[in-house]
Amino acid sequence: MSQKKLEDVLKHGIYGTPDTLPEERKLFLGTISERVYLGLTNTQVRQRGIYQEAEALMKEKQDIHLHINGFLSYPSYANYIQTANKYSVPFTIVNDGYDTPLGIVLAAAQALPQQDNIFIKDEDFYNDLPDNERES
Repeated sequence: MSQKKLEDVLKHGIYGTPDTLPEERKLFLGTISERVYLGLTNTQVRQRGIYQEAEALMKEKQDIHLHINGFLSYPSYANYIQTANKYSVPFTIVNDGYDTPLGIVLAAAQALPQQDNIFIKDEDFYNDLPDNERES
């Protein structure tokens, strides 16, 4: 066995499988952008009710998974869990310790065709972005 191969096997044994795109996974609650149907910010999730776009996706997509930011309070995302249960959509509450402006991510298990926009850019969308990332 070559020295490089031996080092790779040892690193894998000690540290586990290396994560692909770790910064994207931190932002998108454990998934990557190419799998995302829809992302909602923490403020958008805290609003009463549920976004119609989110419910429509849960109703029509078979391969969808709901990722929830575990730092939000349960009443903030309870409607999303109830809707996910209604349409038999699996969900995960993500408590990985990373600070992300996203509260809900609806994603597929595999990569999706190129999406124009995965966010709903209403007035609540901009509340969670740092000042330097807001559009004028």
